[in-house]
Amino acid sequence: MAWVGKARARAKINLTLHILGRRDNGYHDLESLVTFAAFGDELTLVEGSQLALSLSGPQSAALKNDADNHILKAAQALTARIKNLRVGKFHLVKSLPLASGMGGGSADAAAALRLLAKLNHLSLDDPRVREAALETGADVPVCLESRSRMMRGIGETLDAPIALPQLFALVVNPLKTSATPDVFAKIGLARGETHKAPPHPHFTDKMSDDTFLSTLHTGRNDMEAAAITLQPVIGEVKTAVSSLPSCRLTRMSGSGATVFGLFPSCRATAAAARLLKREHPEWWIKPTLFR
Repeated sequence: MAWVGKARARAKINLTLHILGRRDNGYHDLESLVTFAAFGDELTLVEGSQLALSLSGPQSAALKNDADNHILKAAQALTARIKNLRVGKFHLVKSLPLASGMGGGSADAAAALRLLAKLNHLSLDDPRVREAALETGADVPVCLESRSRMMRGIGETLDAPIALPQLFALVVNPLKTSATPDVFAKIGLARGETHKAPPHPHFTDKMSDDTFLSTLHTGRNDMEAAAITLQPVIGEVKTAVSSLPSCRLTRMSGSGATVFGLFPSCRATAAAARLLKREHPEWWIKPTLFR
């Protein structure tokens, strides 16, 4: 019987996203406190002689199962580094909106690497796995373990995981795409230019809820203003979420268009979700936990 493995590709959320500057090679240096939602895509791998990918799910229509897919890119990056790597057919159930700032493609690629590592008895700390992750995309390394931590540089530098307080969150996407290159272009940093802004706040393990929230308020997402200029509906989402009862903080994730709001309890989050769904049934709305 063929080996079968399953993995969840949990949505990545940027609680903060500070731009430090732009490198001479064009890439941007970032500092970001990253966490993960309790929901995501689902990926299955059935061992076989050929690498392949099939797709289903509510957000799969716009995806392609060709060489541009992050799952196949990650698998091919790993096969290029490991001779006779055992592979097979992936099947992705796509639930996360595309180009949403939740790292869906990166999370899918990381899930593929986790499954291949398990099939081939590799550690996620294996340098070849890490190299394949970074080659596939800047957010893929942080998605490998899907644990809350600081991400720095272009994604290649990861701090030790941080135990965050339990965060009750509402995640909202207007089902409009926000392309990362377009947002960076709108920000308009020249090569070698430093972004002059207050430094990133310092987070430590096991902060109290109040201390964590007050510290989080001093952070920001430096891509937010540019993304809203390009896609004004993001501002509408942010205003709507921040106006919900008991909302404690609202911020865009990644380069958008996803916005999250933090609430004091599971009950408050569920009530906010029901209210927002009545007001905006056309939006993608998920109450969840960040962890």
